[in-house]
Amino acid sequence: MSDQPPGRASADEASALKGKTGFTRVANAFCYSLSGLRTAFRGEAAFRQEVMLAALLIPLAFFMPAERTGKALMIASVLLVLIVELLNSALEALADRVSTEKHDLIKNAKDIGSAAVLVALVNVPVVWLLVLLG
Repeated sequence: MSDQPPGRASADEASALKGKTGFTRVANAFCYSLSGLRTAFRGEAAFRQEVMLAALLIPLAFFMPAERTGKALMIASVLLVLIVELLNSALEALADRVSTEKHDLIKNAKDIGSAAVLVALVNVPVVWLLVLLG
């Protein structure tokens, strides 16, 4: 009998589940990542909107009058929004899996994740203005 809570694998069980090494592990991780992107795009309206924004701003950055480093910063600021949104969506999904009941800690976690997305979004025009106005 395991001392682990129901539904949680022990360290040995978790290691046995991972088991893949080398190229197989990398290929599996890549497939899981694509699945995550597909899931986020299908299920998260905010992520779809931010992808559309990225599809507009990233090519636009290449035509802006800025040095290569500035263009890289501009593109990175846009990609940061997507990264933070993916993490926020994962946090929300996990929180909903744990409990759909109203709870202050879950509300706080979701609000903080949302605030992180807001900070990343505000960062985009700040970076772009600093780069373009020099």
